[in-house]
Formats: sequence, C-alpha cells, structure tokens
Amino acid sequence: MASVKVDFEVGNDGVAVITMCNPPVNALAIPIIKGLKDRFDEAARRNDVKAIVLTGKGGRFSGGFDISVMQKVHQTGDITLVPDVSVELVVNSIEDSKKPVVAAVEGLALGGGLELAMGCHARVAAPRTQLGLPELTLGVIPGFGGTQRLPRLIGLSKAVEMMLTSKPIMSEEGKKLGLIDAIVSPDELLKVSRLWALEIGERRRPWIRSLHRTDKIGSLSEAREVLRTARQHVKKSAPHLPQQQACIDVIEHGIVHGGYSGVLREAEVFKKLVLSETSKGLIHVFFAQRTISKVPGVTDIGLKPRNVKKAAVIGGGLMGSGIATALLLSNIRVILKEVNSEYLLKGIKMIEANVRGLVMKGKLTKEKADGALSLLKGVLDYTEFKDVDIVIEAVIENVSLKQAIFSDLEKICPPHCILATNTSTIDLNIIGEKSRSRDRIVGAHFFSPAHIMPLLEIIRTDKTSAQVILDLMTVGKIIKKAPVVVGNCTGFAVNRTFFPYSQGAHLLVNLGVDVFRIDRLISSFGLPMGPFLLQDLAGYGVAVATGKEFAGAFSDRTFPSPLLGLLIKSGRNGKNNGKGYYIYEKGSRPKPDPSIQPIIEESRRLCNIMPSGKPISVTDQEIVEMILFPVVNEACRVLEDGIVIRASDLDIASVLGMSFPAYRGGIVFWADLVGANHVYTSLKKWAQLYGNFYKPSRYLEERALKGIPLSAPASSTPRSKARL
Repeated sequence: MASVKVDFEVGNDGVAVITMCNPPVNALAIPIIKGLKDRFDEAARRNDVKAIVLTGKGGRFSGGFDISVMQKVHQTGDITLVPDVSVELVVNSIEDSKKPVVAAVEGLALGGGLELAMGCHARVAAPRTQLGLPELTLGVIPGFGGTQRLPRLIGLSKAVEMMLTSKPIMSEEGKKLGLIDAIVSPDELLKVSRLWALEIGERRRPWIRSLHRTDKIGSLSEAREVLRTARQHVKKSAPHLPQQQACIDVIEHGIVHGGYSGVLREAEVFKKLVLSETSKGLIHVFFAQRTISKVPGVTDIGLKPRNVKKAAVIGGGLMGSGIATALLLSNIRVILKEVNSEYLLKGIKMIEANVRGLVMKGKLTKEKADGALSLLKGVLDYTEFKDVDIVIEAVIENVSLKQAIFSDLEKICPPHCILATNTSTIDLNIIGEKSRSRDRIVGAHFFSPAHIMPLLEIIRTDKTSAQVILDLMTVGKIIKKAPVVVGNCTGFAVNRTFFPYSQGAHLLVNLGVDVFRIDRLISSFGLPMGPFLLQDLAGYGVAVATGKEFAGAFSDRTFPSPLLGLLIKSGRNGKNNGKGYYIYEKGSRPKPDPSIQPIIEESRRLCNIMPSGKPISVTDQEIVEMILFPVVNEACRVLEDGIVIRASDLDIASVLGMSFPAYRGGIVFWADLVGANHVYTSLKKWAQLYGNFYKPSRYLEERALKGIPLSAPASSTPRSKARL
C-alpha cells in the first residue's frame, strides 16, 4: 500500500514542488496536513527556493479533508481532533508566504482541496478538472477559508450557489469565472505552473492574495440583497439543515468585517456544526453507503463478477418499465416480455416516456436517449431468452404466477443466468418452491419509480450462491443503484421495517387524530410526504395487497383498519382516479378533501377504540413518535433476526428506499440519538393503553434496560440471514 506522505523536490529553476500523496484521492488526512505545514516551512526557510508549486500525485489534486476525522470527533466528542488548517496552513504558510505559490490542479479539487488551491497565488488546471465545495452535504460548512475566498474569486451569487447546492463545476467554467488562471494539458501542467510561479516572483504576473480581494463582491447593499434572497430560499427548501443558514451568515460576516475576520468566524462555526446532530447523521450515512459493498462470504472470498450484457424483464407495468429503463440507460440490452401486444405496447410507451422525461429535464442528451431506446426489444414469448445473463420478473404479486414463471425460466435460460424477482413482500422460498435452480434465484427489489429511486434491495435465501449475489451487486452498481444485501422474510428489510408506518397512522386516525395533521407533522419531521398522501399516490390496491401479506406473517402486531376498505367502497382510489384523502386536479397540488370526514367517522365507529368514545389528546411530538417508534421496534426485530448484516445497512436502506431524512442518519441511528430507553418506555405505555401493536420487542427491551445502543453489533445473535 502506498504510504501517506508529502513529497518535496526543488528543481534547478529554484521551484519547490510540494506533492500530496494519499491515494486514491489525496484526502487531507492529519499526516498530510502536518506534512504540508512542514514542507511549506522548509520552502520558506531555504535560500535555494524562489517559488513553490503545490500539486497532488496520481492525476488528482485532492478530494478534500479526511472525513473519518469528523467521524472520530462524533465517536469521542473531542473537537480538538480537528486541526487548525485554515489559519496555520492556508493563511500563514500559503497565502502570506513571502514566496509565490501556484496550485497545479488536475482531476479534482474538492472541499479542503479546492480551499488549499484558493489560498495559493494562482491556479493552473488541466482540462475537465472538477472544482467544488460539497461540505454542506455533510452537515458542516467549508472550514479552510472557502466561504471567504470563493466569493472573492468568482463573485458572490455563483459562490453562494456552488456552496448551497454542493455542485462542482469543471475547470473550463472555473476559468471563465476567474477561479482558474489557465488551462493546460496534463503533460504541460507542472512546467507551466513552475514558470507561472517564477513569473509572479519576478512581478511579471500578478501576486494575488484572494482573501484580500473585494473587486467581485460588489457594494454592501448588493451583497446583502444576494444573501437575503439566498436566506429566504434556504428557509423554504432546507428548514432542517442549520449548515445552510450558517454558511450564509459566515459569508456575510466576512463581507462586513473583512476576509480574515471571516476566516476566524468560519473556523468557529465549523467546529460547532461538526458536533451537531445533522452532521452526525449525514456523516453516518456517508460511511454507511460505503460499507454496503462489504458482504461477508461474498466480496471477501476472491470471486470475480461476471459480465452482464443482456437482460430480460418480465412484465411491462410501472415497476417492469422502470427497471428496464434503468438497465437501458446503462447500455444493457433489454428484452421486455409481456402477455399480449396491447400490454407490450403500453410497457414500451412507458419506457419511452421515462427516457424522454429525462431529456426534457436536461438529465440526458437526445443522442443518449435514442441510443438507450435502440437497445430495447419487446417480445411475447421466451424465444429470445436463450442467451440472457439476467432475468428480472416484475409481474403482479401472485404466488402461483411467479412460481410458473420461474419453472419456465430454468428450462429456457442459460445455466449462468441470474433468475431475479422484483417482489416487494413475498418470501423467496415460496416463489422458488417448484424450481430446481434455487441457487440462482434472488430478489432484486427496486423501489418506485425504479429508474429514479437509488436503492436496490438484494434478497438472498440460504440457497442463493455467492456468485449470483456478487453479479447482482455489480449490476446494481452499473445501473447506478446502491445495492444492499439482505436476508429473506416477508417484506425483507425495508418494507418489513416500515410496515408499521402506515398502520400506526391508521391507528391514530381511528383514535380520533386528524388525517391531515398527521401528514403535516410527518412532512415537517423530514419525510417527503405523510403516510396518507403516500397511500393516495401509490394507489390503494398496493396497500391492500401488502397489508394482507403482513397480516398473515405478523398477525400478533398488525392493526386491521377498516378505513381503506371504506374508501374503496366509496369509489375512491387516490391519485389514480383523482379522489382519495386529497383532491387531485391537473396543474395544482393535492388539496385535503373535507368530504372524506364521514368515511373516517364510519371507520372510527367500526373500530370503536377511542377511550370513552372521545378522540385522544396528543402533542405533535407524540404523533410523530407514535408513527415512527413502531418502525424502530420492527427494525429491532429485523436486527435480531439477522435480516441485515449491520444496523448501518438498514439505515442506508431506510434513507434511499423510504426517503427517511438523511440528516437524521437513518432509522436505527435516529433511534439511538433519541435513546432506546425513551423509545421503549413510550411503546410500553402505549401498549397498555392501545394494545399489542405497540408492544416493545425483546431486542429493544433488552438494549434499553442494559443501556446498549440499538446499532451495536449483537454478541450472540443467531447467524445472520443476510450472509448465510
């Protein structure tokens, strides 16, 4: 393994080249930061050094500060682990250096990497180099002077936009904006940068300390207007993200009080934000997403993934067409099979609409869209399945139909072909019951809309081969999904964990709580929509079908609400027919439908669970907890049953599959922040008042009473079903 170091070399021209080496992206780990300080001090001392070039090894400048340092701060609570880079290194050693410093930037300069480059007196870049400050995605703000230097180099509006959206730009745009001084080929990069540094020293090029520039900021009143608009936007779009407002405040401080004062304020605010729950949640999600690619017994036994060039999708409905779209967009040929020409044409039209929709949104060029659609072929039989590498079955949730399909597939498909099902709830052992190829049968559970939602839940049985799992994980990555490997049970990891979510909401409604109040509170907690609006959008058929599956599997803890049945009986089907809990009119947002009230009253009368026949009195916080704590409770059972390899896998699956807010770190992480004891005592109290639906699980009780975090690995749990 390459050592983490900072190289130093002085050429005959008197230019010291300082090179950061920490593959793969030259992250600014503590030894790199210390090495940079030492090397810049050495360059300052040495009489044979006239100028300095700062660069990164291996075609990359730097991907930014080492995030594991912030993770250590979260684990220990010790903020002193974050070094003083901003003043000690960037201001004192680089920007205020008596010798000119040029950054030779290639590949990427992100976060702290770009901040180092902005501290230099000029920046020379290779073509198509990524430049950006993505710190806000981790719950913090730039901490090495970025909030102060970027506005001074490219103007306030663009700088605010880059920081708040965390979107990088390319060096070509950076040149137009003034962030980059010159673009040269990678071969010429060092040569031109050395020359540039010498010419600054000879006063033939400007010696610019960007922290002291004001020419691009505009007048104070103009700057305040830009920041006021940004603040209003953030208030609406990111009410739960304190780092967004903090970033604007720190930028303003520097404009009013000067760049150096701004740098000091930035460092102070950065340290506060590192310790915030938002940063803890977002950094946990960052690492959780990287951990899902490690699957014991699959990724650590020397297997190599096989190529998947041709796929077949059975069923062209909403899910099948979405899955086919995802495959086509990643250059995988797709055979779409349907039962008749009418359904096939419908499926093809849906795929075309998905692809054209991406073109309209500017996410895809017309050429790429045409190329993707040219890889699609519609069929009505299995003739074309003789050479496919993977089949994904996406028909309705009907056990006998799925069993028949898998019996057919094993006779027709080649022996290496992965036989996958997109079922969202049905136990895979039942689907593969009549098949002799159970080692090839695997769950590929996409979330709707399948070409957009980022999660791919890979379900393995105790018969599924490690090779098939690895191959499907690889397909997931190719089609830009996050593959999470889980064990087999009704609902698998995500849907099983979240089945109490809508049930808890129905229980509350039948206890007298207003439907629209529930939706409002769940939205303000951070989910994109409440449970009733979600039910309207998904259609009631889905809720009824999955409800039956869960009632069969977990009868001891389901709440049978009559409300959905009454809605269907009254001719409602949510968005599908424009009438549900909400009214749907073209061109306007869903509006609460007051005429639903008599149906709700009828449901309450049938349920008859309101204490003394009167609606319960609950606070806003209690409503959120009465819906989400049963989800935590089921997550505990999923952990105890070994359905996921790690608690963090369930966290990332809840964020990517159920849109649980990332800044809360995922369902288990959030529960640990709230405290297992609070979850347990609340559920215990509600179980006594409202029945078994709230009964705490054994795992939750044990951990709450012993003070063990829910996410801590179990010392003596049964062997995990996710890695059998």
